[in-house]
Amino acid sequence: MPSHLPKSFSKPFLKVFHILEAILLVAITLATLFAMVNEFIHVFVEQQIQLTDILLMFIYLEVLAMVQQFVMNGKIPVRYPIYIAMMAIARYITLGMKEIDATLVVWLALAAFILAAATLLIRVGHHYWPYEINENKHYDE
Repeated sequence: MPSHLPKSFSKPFLKVFHILEAILLVAITLATLFAMVNEFIHVFVEQQIQLTDILLMFIYLEVLAMVQQFVMNGKIPVRYPIYIAMMAIARYITLGMKEIDATLVVWLALAAFILAAATLLIRVGHHYWPYEINENKHYDE
């Protein structure tokens, strides 16, 4: 749906928005890289690596993949945050396995299963009903 705002307003607004977007993407990337380096230093100092450390590194990797997808395509597929949520649930269960009530573990496992099923549904849906690419759209007019 086209905007009803005058181009004299929308063009500068969109430029500022794109600059802000780029700054935030750089900040997210730097923060994620900083967190990854801290995790590697932690593993190096402790001289042992645990499953929770590996899962945390996968979460960082997924955040970087989301940034990459956004830079390349201008959008983030919904499955990337779902992957992060599944990794976070797995890490949470792994971290607190001894302290967590069995009922909570079952609920968390069910949540991870629902997220996995949602990812499968999204992937099947994209296969059978792919997005139509509208090549006539120009965002920087």
